[in-house]
Amino acid sequence: MSYRRFFEVTGLAGVRVEDKAVFEDSHRLILELVHSGAVQGLRLDHIDGLADPKGYLDWLREAVGPDCYIVVEKILGEGEQLPADWPVSGTTGYEFIAALSHALVDGKKLDVLQSAYEALGENRRDAEEQLRAAKLLMVSRNFEGEVSVLVALAAKIAEQAGRPTPESELKDALSEMLIAFPVYRTYGTPEGLRADDKVLLDQVIEAIGDAGHAVSIEALALITGILKGDVPSSAEQDAVTFRTKFQQLTGPIMAKSIEDTLFFRHNLLLGLNEVGAEPIQPDFSLDHFHEEMRIRKERQPKGISGTSTHDTKRGEDARARLYALSEAPDVWTAAVEDWRETNAKAVRQLPDGPAPEPEVEWMIYQALAGFLPPRFDADDEKTVEQLKDRFLTYLEKALREAKLRTDWGDSNEAYEKAVLSYASHLFSQDNRDFLKGFTETIKPFIEAGLANSLTQTIIKLMAPGIPDIYQGSEGFDFSLVDPDNRREPDYDALSKRLAEGRKPDATDVSAWYDGSVKQSVIATLLHLRQTAADLFNEGDYVPLRATSRSGNLVAFARVHGEQAVLVVVPRFTLARGADQVLPPTLGSGVTIELPAELSDKRFQNVWTEDQIETSHVLELDATAEEQPFLVLRTV
Repeated sequence: MSYRRFFEVTGLAGVRVEDKAVFEDSHRLILELVHSGAVQGLRLDHIDGLADPKGYLDWLREAVGPDCYIVVEKILGEGEQLPADWPVSGTTGYEFIAALSHALVDGKKLDVLQSAYEALGENRRDAEEQLRAAKLLMVSRNFEGEVSVLVALAAKIAEQAGRPTPESELKDALSEMLIAFPVYRTYGTPEGLRADDKVLLDQVIEAIGDAGHAVSIEALALITGILKGDVPSSAEQDAVTFRTKFQQLTGPIMAKSIEDTLFFRHNLLLGLNEVGAEPIQPDFSLDHFHEEMRIRKERQPKGISGTSTHDTKRGEDARARLYALSEAPDVWTAAVEDWRETNAKAVRQLPDGPAPEPEVEWMIYQALAGFLPPRFDADDEKTVEQLKDRFLTYLEKALREAKLRTDWGDSNEAYEKAVLSYASHLFSQDNRDFLKGFTETIKPFIEAGLANSLTQTIIKLMAPGIPDIYQGSEGFDFSLVDPDNRREPDYDALSKRLAEGRKPDATDVSAWYDGSVKQSVIATLLHLRQTAADLFNEGDYVPLRATSRSGNLVAFARVHGEQAVLVVVPRFTLARGADQVLPPTLGSGVTIELPAELSDKRFQNVWTEDQIETSHVLELDATAEEQPFLVLRTV
């Protein structure tokens, strides 16, 4: 490759903004818009693709001034934080989605889901093996050109250093380093690597050794030395070039192997296959969620807290619904068995295996469960056809992104046709009994998903960070991966409902199903943020311990001086075992332990306007316990 591509898209060439003349030419219009006041903030996509992200950000900050809001699209690995010296407010918030999963996924029951999924076939492979296979594919095929350039450069430097090394050994060593890299990139400059980047590099080499893969120790040492700048003076410029290109390659390999390959292969719980999520399933815990919010307040209090974007794998409400599968995995797995049996005749036997294979059937039913509108009517033929068309477009992309039996560059027409035919059968008129039964079976998950949706919405609006309301997601967003999530919302309908100014009854089930509760809560809490800006911009995040006889709760407070907001929202509503999930309640016997800064205060319920006096413990009365959520502010 003679130029930098956007990922592996040959038709999209990278612009060398590290050249000041190129920077000025390419940013002229943007800077005019900022200086005129037409634009107050900038969202920088794919910051990790640049040769020198820090240098670019310094130039940009100098050009736009200190008051322009800047956030960067940066995927943070577990425990990773933005470099402290970047002149930005934070990230675009994908790590916030990952943190939310710890509050809404019942990790204690995932083993049931895992066992059923593994029983389907190929998914007995260890998660680490699947991740390695996906990365190896990217290194050896999709980014072969970029790897070859680095190998040739390393061989040249080796000659200059008097350490000639076969290119085959260098390629193997470089490939293992790219595969073992645990985060998107390091941030070395022409002056060298940062101290923590050197530590990370040593950890990568140690991981390669622990894995026992056959690779030349000498070749690994040579490449490590190049990255750290341990080369003769005659090779210094080539080493800088190598380090720059290496750092620009690790990110694309991570993105394409995890987000755009592994997350379409491993379909245990589709809601977890999201941008910013860890490829290896974590141990889910509410404590981890609270810790992430505390760190968020400390490290990027004005970073974006997003739940849907143009790049998320599915809309926020679809993801919230799919989280609910973790609450009743036995119900879900039994249902999948029934659906597979019902539609068994639609499976085609091809020379390379059944189409769809059992794992893909699992994915299809789960994607369909997250996709259908809450009030889906299987007899509405027009809606059914529209949904079918969108679903088939998604499914074709999902099959190709998985890169198992078909691919973008080498499509398996017979396989794709058979799988799409199977999916079409699910929507067909002569199979309408299935679709009706499917809708009825997933009703508890639909309702639990609506409860999850409001919980994550309230958390997003009240927790540290700047809440991002993606286009149309003040209403429901059950969209699939792009291009589905880039459809134009019905702004007229959303505006009309908001203009009515009606605050719906949050205990009315119909108001949950039509999205009016969600939209009204967003409007109410955005107004609260506006009237208490210092509290939400500067306020501490305080986790609270809330107990209830009938359910799990998430509770926290934001505190700034004498101002405070106290939040209590439900989780695991399906697991409570009630006949009807909606409207959710906080449950009976709710007790919240309050620290000193929240004791002996008067609060007002921002939804009902009732007032509550607190001591060191807040015990809710029967009326408050029947509410689906609680947001209190000091008065």
